[in-house]
Amino acid sequence: MFEALLGNGLVLKKIIESIKELVTEVNFEVTSEAISLQAMDASHVALVVLILRASEFEEYRCDRPQTLGVSITNLAKLLKIAGNDDSIILRAEDEAHVLTLVFTGKNNEKMCEFNLNLITLDSEHLGIPEQNYSAEIIMSSLEYARICRELTQVTDTLNLNVDKECVRFAVSGDIGAGSITMRANISDKAEEKMVLNVLEPVSMAFALRYLNLFNKASCLSEEVSLSLSPEVPVVLKFSFTLGELRYFLAPKISEDS
Repeated sequence: MFEALLGNGLVLKKIIESIKELVTEVNFEVTSEAISLQAMDASHVALVVLILRASEFEEYRCDRPQTLGVSITNLAKLLKIAGNDDSIILRAEDEAHVLTLVFTGKNNEKMCEFNLNLITLDSEHLGIPEQNYSAEIIMSSLEYARICRELTQVTDTLNLNVDKECVRFAVSGDIGAGSITMRANISDKAEEKMVLNVLEPVSMAFALRYLNLFNKASCLSEEVSLSLSPEVPVVLKFSFTLGELRYFLAPKISEDS
């Protein structure tokens, strides 16, 4: 049997909202250590990796590992019923056909219980190799989301240029071209913080549509880290108390290549 109690159910609601437009059906891998998932978007351009540590739940029981195939679309619908202050219990019997969700109000004044039908999915677990990256950017997740959102007004491609001193977000489209440059600094203001760990300068291009979808996770963490190396997917990581959410995105190849 598997059962996990999350006192702050809002976190789970935010996580599912952060991935539901990228992936629609996923396998949750449940073990005694964690709840995890790996899923690619329909275009096989982006990969989502989620880890929720068992130790961070108020209560957690997993008698044996199992795979729970879930429609993220349907799970998101049920989670909308839960209040933002509700606690959430996730429960599944061994070889379950349903995932039971129990929402309990802050003062136990209301309890809702729903069974979500599980689905059978074929998916292989991708071995993500350990990678030493050429550059890492750590900055305010809200500021990064704002930059990506605003630059979408110009074009659909973001050119990211990083060196030891600054990071430059550049765009070029039909209406013109421009850039936003932020210098490395340790600011008392979270929105201005910019930490750069750069072994060698990097210049890469990415689809803003995907970056904006990833940035839905900015509600989970004050900071986002971007790990970059030439010709390999960028990794965006949002860390929070319960675990971490990582997005991998393949770079766009220039026509000159």
